[in-house]
Amino acid sequence: MNMRGREDLKRAAAERSVEYVESGTTIGLGTGSTVRYLLEALAARLASGALRDVVAVPTSEDTAERCRTLGIPQTTLDQAPRLALTIDGADEVGPRLDLIKGMGGAFLREKLVVGASRRFIVIADDSKRVRRLGTRSPLPVEVVPFGWTTHQEFFERLGATPVLRRTGSGAPYVSDGGHYVVDCRFPRGIADPRRLARALAARPGIVEDGLFLGLADRAILAGASGVRELTR
Repeated sequence: MNMRGREDLKRAAAERSVEYVESGTTIGLGTGSTVRYLLEALAARLASGALRDVVAVPTSEDTAERCRTLGIPQTTLDQAPRLALTIDGADEVGPRLDLIKGMGGAFLREKLVVGASRRFIVIADDSKRVRRLGTRSPLPVEVVPFGWTTHQEFFERLGATPVLRRTGSGAPYVSDGGHYVVDCRFPRGIADPRRLARALAARPGIVEDGLFLGLADRAILAGASGVRELTR
């Protein structure tokens, strides 16, 4: 499928997800290319009056700036610690709606916002569906810059090929939280995502990882045959 067709699928999934947004609620808005279509659709419904009194908690500076441009009201997680819904994209959608997220670099804030939400809806084109996590996308791991190289051997022992994420200029990519991101590719995929998540969480200096396990309630996936919805 060409790039234009893939973008049309992202738009279709995003527009379907707006149907789950209710007036008078505070929602979390994710980050990434599919979410950009969500922001456009949400802004259009607010402008038309189809939705009223919706306030958003953005998960990244990029999404916050897009909300300002589109006129979507914002608040912070500190001001609104209980959210009705979060809608976000994913880099992989695996069995039981387990996810890999984070190629947009915002997965730490995304996980915090999802954790504060009653429901979490994932939107994507159907190319993101996988039978085993880690077969299509690397797993992003956010690390403290101090001593980040000490994690390299640890990641390799877990079966990964780790690569520090860099900007176009070659400098280390720095997240909104001020951390580095190491993209860990697993040549055969991730055999046991929950065991891996526990190992990463126990390692000092690792801030967060892109495994979103048991968090998504619904996935809206758009493909050539239309839009379908999966529940966990």
